[in-house]
Amino acid sequence: MRASERHDDGLARLPEASDERQRQLTRTGNAAWAAGLSYLMLGRTAEARGWLLRAAEHYRESWPDSPPGSWGRPIGAMKSRLIANDVAGAREDAGWALEAGAAQSESPIGRYAATLAHLVRDEDERARLQAIPLLARDGFPGAVADSLVALASGDAGAYESAIRALLEDFERRDEFLEDIPVADTVLALQEFAAKRGLAVELSSRLLPL
Repeated sequence: MRASERHDDGLARLPEASDERQRQLTRTGNAAWAAGLSYLMLGRTAEARGWLLRAAEHYRESWPDSPPGSWGRPIGAMKSRLIANDVAGAREDAGWALEAGAAQSESPIGRYAATLAHLVRDEDERARLQAIPLLARDGFPGAVADSLVALASGDAGAYESAIRALLEDFERRDEFLEDIPVADTVLALQEFAAKRGLAVELSSRLLPL
C-alpha cells in the first residue's frame, strides 16, 4: 500500500532540525492516516486501527515544535483515535488540546479542537458553548458546526439532518486529504453520536460497509 510505504520512508528520513522534523512527522501522520482509512474501507479493521493510532502518535509528536495555532494536529489525533475506538487515548489527546489553549483560541479551527475535546470528555455543555460561535463563522463548514451543536445539545432530529448534510458535502468533494475518498469527519462524529444514542444509519461509497 502506497500510504504505508510513504509513512515508512518518511520515518526513515526524519531530519534533526526541529522545524523540518515537525513537518516530516506531520507528513508521516498523514500517510498513516491514509493507510488506516484505506484498510478500514477494505474491512481490515485490526490493521486500520494500528495505522490510525500511529497517525495520532505522529501528530502528537509533531506538536512541540509546530507553529502556534496548529490545531489540526490535535484534531487529527482525536479523530484518529475516535475512529479507532481508542477511548482512553482520545481522552488523553483531548486533555492535550485543552491544556494547549484550544478553548481560548479565537480561530475557528481552535474552537473546533476545543469542541471535540469537550465532547470526548463528555462535557457537552462546554462543547455546545464552544460550537455555537462556529455557526456564524465564514469559511467553517456549516454542516460540521450544525452537527457539533446538535451532538452537544442531544438533539436527535437536528443531528440527523446535519450529519446527512455533511455526508452529502463529502460526496460532492473532489479533493480529500492524501487523496483518500472517505468521509472521515462523519465517521468521527458518528462515534460521539453512538455514545449518546443519536447515531444515524448512513450508506455511502465514502463510508465502510
